[in-house]
Amino acid sequence: MEEGALVSQRKKDGDLKTQIDKLWQEVNSLKEMQALQTVCLRGTKIHKKCYLASEGAKHFHEANEDCIAKGGTLAIPRDNDETSSLRDYGKKSLPGLADFWLGITDMVNEGKFVDVNGMALNYFNWDRSQPNGGKRENCVLFSQSSQGKWGDEVCRTVKRYICEFLIP
Repeated sequence: MEEGALVSQRKKDGDLKTQIDKLWQEVNSLKEMQALQTVCLRGTKIHKKCYLASEGAKHFHEANEDCIAKGGTLAIPRDNDETSSLRDYGKKSLPGLADFWLGITDMVNEGKFVDVNGMALNYFNWDRSQPNGGKRENCVLFSQSSQGKWGDEVCRTVKRYICEFLIP
């Protein structure tokens, strides 16, 4: 008899643990959604992305880490529409700024530019005579002064940046 009661109690405990785990997942999911909405309210929402401009300037790696910590990545324009949106948002949120970091590098393979997740790009928007930095310039910036064209730059250069967040 006592053996059966013990098994029954363990099963209840197991069910309770499962329910608690599910609740934690839901809470974390809601927190993420709320954080994303906060980001979108502070920044701008365009298509299936939110953009949020940085308060300060950092070198590429710190900028990328900051965006990741906020739940996003450095901005990665995937087509002409996104380039225009990013340019307009950049003008509004980073007025007078000549350029800012994008989430694109060729650190792993010289000359093969990929996004910060290591995924191949299907869209490039290089400025004339760019990229031109060879092994010295492995990080990509978005040039406001040349209408959103890209240039490669030394990763340790300190620049402002815009983080991007994908909306589920």
